[in-house]
Amino acid sequence: MIINKKILFSIFLCFSVFITVAQDTTSSDGLFQLARKAAFDEKNYTKAKDYLYRALAISPNYADIRIFLGRIYTWTDQYDSAKSCFTYVVNIKPDYEEVALAYTDLEYWNNHYTNALLICNNSLQYHPQSEDLLIRKAKILRAQKNYNQADSTIQIILKLNKNNSEARALADKIKEESAKRRMSVSYDYVYFDKQFANPWHLVSVDYGQSTKIGTVIGRINYANRFAENGVQFEADAYPKISKTFYSYINLGYSDNVGVFPQWRGGFSLYANLPKSFEGELGFRYLQFTGTPTWIYIASLGKYYKSWLVGAKVYIVPSDYTSTVSASYNLSARYYYSGNADNVCGITAGYGISPDDRAVAIQLGTINNQLPTYKLGAFYKKKVSRMNVLSIDATWYNQEYLPQTIGNQYQIGISWLFRF
Repeated sequence: MIINKKILFSIFLCFSVFITVAQDTTSSDGLFQLARKAAFDEKNYTKAKDYLYRALAISPNYADIRIFLGRIYTWTDQYDSAKSCFTYVVNIKPDYEEVALAYTDLEYWNNHYTNALLICNNSLQYHPQSEDLLIRKAKILRAQKNYNQADSTIQIILKLNKNNSEARALADKIKEESAKRRMSVSYDYVYFDKQFANPWHLVSVDYGQSTKIGTVIGRINYANRFAENGVQFEADAYPKISKTFYSYINLGYSDNVGVFPQWRGGFSLYANLPKSFEGELGFRYLQFTGTPTWIYIASLGKYYKSWLVGAKVYIVPSDYTSTVSASYNLSARYYYSGNADNVCGITAGYGISPDDRAVAIQLGTINNQLPTYKLGAFYKKKVSRMNVLSIDATWYNQEYLPQTIGNQYQIGISWLFRF
């Protein structure tokens, strides 16, 4: 077969041009392409930045190159350098949408929501129908918990493009998070193989309301224990103090002492610590028929990727027992869908704690010095946009009398509805 020399020459020429462009290190465009290849294909941001520096030395006002450099600074947590790149481009091209998108992302990812919204709104004056800008504006408003305006922004997007899947997904999240009320029903069953002849039953119904200071919950508990019935009334509050601190407050009363403590109360101060740690200090108060019991709490947790692992200790001072007694809990939670409503995990511990609602009444009936070991698992899943199902089970191995050991098995189920 004789190959036409013109065809061979054309192929050779195209190949030569391709090689020249691919290896072009003398023009800003060529260096820009090499930088993109280094960043996206090789994940070598240092190499990419070097190409971009050289490109800007040739074309200092090349907006796309400076924006891309700012993007790389953003990805490598160099906030001030990224901001410098974006403001430079804004000053020379205030109507350029690409720089607004990159600058908004930088401020949003660094939780600077006010500045992110300002940048986004300024660019929307030039590009009022930009779906990219509008979706970012909705995300910022959602982060600020300004749900009404966030929803209004989403509706603008859907009018422009009813098939925008990201906008529809965000609309569902906004509706879910904007729900200010919640109701839940739970049931716990506890079976004893030796200690008690009859199983225990606990049914709880609660109603919660979001307020400016945090969520407030009212609860009614009904229990059948020791072959007796009882009712308890409780209130919980979760006041927000700052971005670092939040708290938990509890107060409960029952006139069916024995089935419930007459009074119970509690307080915890939580802190979001550096490096994804979370700490807690607090106390619980239980008043049965005699001297009240104060129980002090300390815990430390660590978030790692989709996991939260933690340890908690409950300490009862010697004022209430012959010596200081303590119970310990270890837990590991896995957030399998990146959402607090989709979580599963395991717990292990020593002793009965006042937060074990189904069995905490035993703190007033057993010797705290006798050992109790426990192992449990839990599973929570969002079954629809506003409904959450939770299931948990725990095994206790307890020395309830000296040298007398029994097992107890607790199973619980709850349903939560937000509206």
